[in-house]
Amino acid sequence: MRVQLAQQAKELLGTSDLVIITERGDDVALRIGQMVKMGLPEVLDRHIPRHWTQRGLSWGWTAVMWLAYIVTEGDHRKVSVETYLKGMHHTLSHLSAQVIEPLAFSDDRLSHLLKHLSKPAYWHAIERDLNERSSEIYDLSQDVIRCDATTVSGDHEVTEEGLVQFGHSKDDPARPQLKVMLGSLDPLGMPLATDVVSGERADDGLYLPLIERIRTGLQTSGLLFVGDCKMSALDTRAYLAKYRDYSLSPLPLTGATAQAMEAWITTGVRKGEVGELVRIWRTNERGHEVLAAEGYELERTCGAPDSAMEWRERVWVVPSPLHANQQAAGWEKRLHHAETALTALTPPRGRGTRQITDEATLVEAINRVLTDQRVDGLLRVAWEKQVEQTTQDVGRGRGSASRPKRVIQKTRYYIPHIARQEDPIADLCQRLGWKAFVTKAGQKRLSLQEAVLCYRNAYRVERIFNRLKSRVHIAPLFVKRDEQIVGLTYLLTLGVRV
Repeated sequence: MRVQLAQQAKELLGTSDLVIITERGDDVALRIGQMVKMGLPEVLDRHIPRHWTQRGLSWGWTAVMWLAYIVTEGDHRKVSVETYLKGMHHTLSHLSAQVIEPLAFSDDRLSHLLKHLSKPAYWHAIERDLNERSSEIYDLSQDVIRCDATTVSGDHEVTEEGLVQFGHSKDDPARPQLKVMLGSLDPLGMPLATDVVSGERADDGLYLPLIERIRTGLQTSGLLFVGDCKMSALDTRAYLAKYRDYSLSPLPLTGATAQAMEAWITTGVRKGEVGELVRIWRTNERGHEVLAAEGYELERTCGAPDSAMEWRERVWVVPSPLHANQQAAGWEKRLHHAETALTALTPPRGRGTRQITDEATLVEAINRVLTDQRVDGLLRVAWEKQVEQTTQDVGRGRGSASRPKRVIQKTRYYIPHIARQEDPIADLCQRLGWKAFVTKAGQKRLSLQEAVLCYRNAYRVERIFNRLKSRVHIAPLFVKRDEQIVGLTYLLTLGVRV
């Protein structure tokens, strides 16, 4: 818009016309300012090579402006960036002090940026540099690292060696997926390291490469890595014991742990009856001290599978009321299904209903239901034999008093009563909700109360996944090639830091 100035304004400004340019800014300026404070343009420019014929914006500034658009609009499509930022040409030029050409955000150029980000050598160096700068600027504690994985589903074509594969998924098992493995700094929830792998891979083998990269980048020992039961694999614990770092994770109910857990729970139930469990308190949102959990501790010696190295571990056996309620609801559901299935074995007489006429057949069917629902010993089933007799005339024609008769007997077995065994069910409820946590950290490094409360903050890493999926909208991915998928995923994790 061109405005004619008054004479006094002309003399002050040295011009007769004032040109006013109006551009929509949203919060792009704020986002760019935050990324500049993080040093993101310099870090990216340092590690992503620039071709000698390249002109215009550097890769660092290109990524910063694209990220500002993604975080503001929640849209990572490349086709939309050029049109959106064209309406902010003057604003971006003043913010970045860069010359922005019309093709600075074309599809081809953004694809080249993702290709560079997908290369492990570039990405790992970028992560390491950003972590160092963030730790120095914000004086972040580096004691606790949380590791976890999530899946991102899509509608991509599945190929034999492709990144997008079918696998176990909580989102949508019917769609192919990729897996994002992430380590974050606690309690800030800042991503420290990210790996993108194919969707069919199990989590167990993804922890070691991530942990090794975090250790190398932070260059400190005594770190506490917190994760779920898949991080408690013996190889992972042996690696951390070798380099004098620590882990905190629940033990999976498989193998030797499943066998030992029965005895541990028995000991815990006995200690609970005599009041010997250690009580764990926490402060709620109202500032009141409330009981968080109870448990006890034991020690054991562990050894690496392929070496002579041994170390001492502390095992905490703790009942979780929330976990116990979830398990109790599962048992209640199985008992209800078993009662329904048992009742359906012997329906009332009627057209189209099949009756059980042999006692052995009925017993076999009852045992099969109890075994399938895993409620053997929790239900008492009573059955009875029912005999129905009818008299008919022998032969054809009308009946008479002198005609011979025959008696037809029909036998069926039916279940009149199903009762729950209250004592075994009560004993089972006492054993619900128990978990075993393992760590190599000593009492001074990590007490039982600190361990339980620390593990209960697992939602902090889940918040990162929530921001990744709901704030920068990683799904659905609007790129097809594997290198573009990896590069875009890494770029979006940078957006989570902003």
